Amino acid sequence: MKEKVIYWLTGSQTLYGADVLEHVAQHSEEMANYVNEHMPVTVKYLTTCKSSDEVVAAVKKVNADDDCIGIITWCHTFSPAKMWIKGLHMLQKPMCHFATQYNEKLPYDTIDMDFMNENQAAHGDREFGYIVARLRMDNKVIVGHYTDPEALKELASWCKVAAGLAFSKTVKVCRFSDNMRNVAVTEGDKVDAHINLGWQVDYYPIGDLVKYIEKVTDADVDAQMAEYAEKYTMATDRIDVVREQAKYEIAIDRFCKDKGGYIGIVDHFDALHGLNQLPGLAIQDLQSKGYGFGAEGDWKIAALGAVMQYMAGQKSTGLMEDYTYDMKDGLCLGAHMLEVSPQFADTKPEIQVHPLGIGGKSDPARLVFEGIAAPEAIAVSMVDMGDRMRLIVQKIELVKYPKKMPNLPVGGLMWKYKPNFKDGVAAWIYAGGAHHTVVSSVVTAQDMIDLANAWGMECVVIDENTEINEFKKQLTYSDVIYKSKF
Repeated sequence: MKEKVIYWLTGSQTLYGADVLEHVAQHSEEMANYVNEHMPVTVKYLTTCKSSDEVVAAVKKVNADDDCIGIITWCHTFSPAKMWIKGLHMLQKPMCHFATQYNEKLPYDTIDMDFMNENQAAHGDREFGYIVARLRMDNKVIVGHYTDPEALKELASWCKVAAGLAFSKTVKVCRFSDNMRNVAVTEGDKVDAHINLGWQVDYYPIGDLVKYIEKVTDADVDAQMAEYAEKYTMATDRIDVVREQAKYEIAIDRFCKDKGGYIGIVDHFDALHGLNQLPGLAIQDLQSKGYGFGAEGDWKIAALGAVMQYMAGQKSTGLMEDYTYDMKDGLCLGAHMLEVSPQFADTKPEIQVHPLGIGGKSDPARLVFEGIAAPEAIAVSMVDMGDRMRLIVQKIELVKYPKKMPNLPVGGLMWKYKPNFKDGVAAWIYAGGAHHTVVSSVVTAQDMIDLANAWGMECVVIDENTEINEFKKQLTYSDVIYKSKF
């Protein structure tokens, strides 16, 4: 992410003279350099804009720079906002308005009109904020001194979102199957997703992958097995079964790279012609390397998983499925047949081989582990409401298994819903949340809200403050707003 650039644009004007503008530039560069040291991306001071032409020139540079993923704006002095109109109309990348100051505290003993003229962030913020509101632009507003740890943390999160937004525009999903028959929630408008999210979703017959599998050599498999031995504990003597999964992983990775850089993968247990096993270990290990995965044809989760993994730095993020409840203790056990990412593993995962009751194929190898605990995590679902996509974000707490489950050979997580078990489950169902989700203990609810805002997508949040009747009203209001909007 550090290769990505966010430009710092300062607003001012010529009214205050050359000396003030020299100070403005010095302050801006100093602040941008300080902020850069605390960001996951590179922050660079670009220029101080003093006229409409200068704003336009700066925005053209921002738009044309492939490494640039957004801008931070700051009004050091009073920046007449009509000069920003033309440039902001042209802006194609996300914007954060940093309502900050060079000085943290007023110099009460020495403050005079010269100081006031040069340090007018409170004045400039409001002028700039008005025109952004008038233009109905989506932007993030962060308030605080540029050295304040809380403000820097908030800004770092926004930078991560800006990087995720840019990454989203490059996401390609490779589908080796259609959706599972008669399942509704995995459906969705792929053209709409391509237009509004940048996601390219393409289908390839499973036979095309089989040809790649047939070309994998024993030497290739040996190398992949050595990698498995480093990362995982071999807990089976059925090595031939594990080697088959290694062939699948190599072939899928090569296929995705050769066909143009697919970073999302979709398969389906009922469409495996030419394969001896359902890809399990193969998919799990690919997720550990940044691939998004969607089961049973769920391309939305494959793409969303890839984006969230990128935002999370490939840490504790991946496919999950609400499987079954412990209603007495208010817990949910999340897992999948095989494909849960080892990013969630609390201890070193074991490679095991067990029968699989669906799909009609031979016993697959998979990684088995208990998941991590984390006091703050989210489960995210994306569903097609017909007239728009809806992003559903629920805060959860990941907890350790209360007891061992020796007869359940999967990778899994267990969590508590917020605000509580009953209301958390009910709110999810009212919102139309899917059974497939992307869970993360790194990406936050606010990150996903900011990402949804940048996408122009409806986002509903279920958290510790959710009250069911008010939540249902919010869903009703959303329907009215989006139907009138579109």
